[in-house]
Amino acid sequence: MAVKSVIEAVREAIREEMARDPKVFVIGEDVGIRGGVFLATLGLAEEFGYDRVIDAPLAEASIMGIALGAAFRGMRPIPEVQFSDFVWPSINQLIGEAARTCYGTNGALQVPMVIRMPYGGGIRGGLFHSQNVETHFFHTPGLKVVTPSTPYDAKGLLKSAIRDNNPVVFLEHKKTYRLVRGEVPDEEYTLPLGKADIKRTGSHITVVSYGLTLHYCLEGAEELAGEGIDVEVVDLRTLTPLDTETILESVKKTGKLAIVHEDNITGGVGAEIAALAAGQAFEYLDGPIMRVCGPDVPTMPFAQTLEDAYMPTADKIADGLRKLAAY
Repeated sequence: MAVKSVIEAVREAIREEMARDPKVFVIGEDVGIRGGVFLATLGLAEEFGYDRVIDAPLAEASIMGIALGAAFRGMRPIPEVQFSDFVWPSINQLIGEAARTCYGTNGALQVPMVIRMPYGGGIRGGLFHSQNVETHFFHTPGLKVVTPSTPYDAKGLLKSAIRDNNPVVFLEHKKTYRLVRGEVPDEEYTLPLGKADIKRTGSHITVVSYGLTLHYCLEGAEELAGEGIDVEVVDLRTLTPLDTETILESVKKTGKLAIVHEDNITGGVGAEIAALAAGQAFEYLDGPIMRVCGPDVPTMPFAQTLEDAYMPTADKIADGLRKLAAY
């Protein structure tokens, strides 16, 4: 067991799967010689060769199209979108084709590919390097969407995603890459897609989150513990499939629900979870469902003061939970 960063866990997962299966390859901008803009693929080209770690031009539609065609032929590509903000030119290949292929061919054609995307704000990335894109893929049937928050989860979920026969959008919050560290087993392991994890048990309020804001939720929960408010923190880990069972079990136990995410509040993941709880656990609720989310502005502002105002924080979450606990 070694302590590693999220980016180290991601790199280790890719390396192990490339060694295990010769059909796995990486393609993206700067992934080969440079090792990726965040160094997620550092050293892989030297180890596996440039025919399996392919430097592509700045053309996301081409990257996704090549990966899609390779998946059709039985390969297991890992296309990297350098920043999630750049995914839009490839939407037809990803949503129009990859998400619909298995259904459209009645299962005759599978699409085993993992689309890695660094996403999210809090790093002064401004308008074009900070976007949260998960909602667009969350409500696209045919895609699986994974959002790890820890090194342990990142490695285990990425290995499972690479072995999956469906297209998986694997979202890595870039601020967690080196900020978040944790123990990662030395031995082989995988984690199932579609299974949430309770990161902190509690009895008064359920907080559901994922990615970077999961850590802010844990900070807020610890602050409230000193005030006698016992918060349970559920890490979704996978947005699609959504682990509705774990969410509902926790809500039925605590009677209160808050959802926290960085993405825009309207039409987001939190709205779907709120509808789930209202529809299937209404009689257990003894307070309103609360959401602490990013505001409805087009993208992350660059100015530090405005970015701080946009981002959910431990203090904002704790303030919201105090109000919810008062019901």
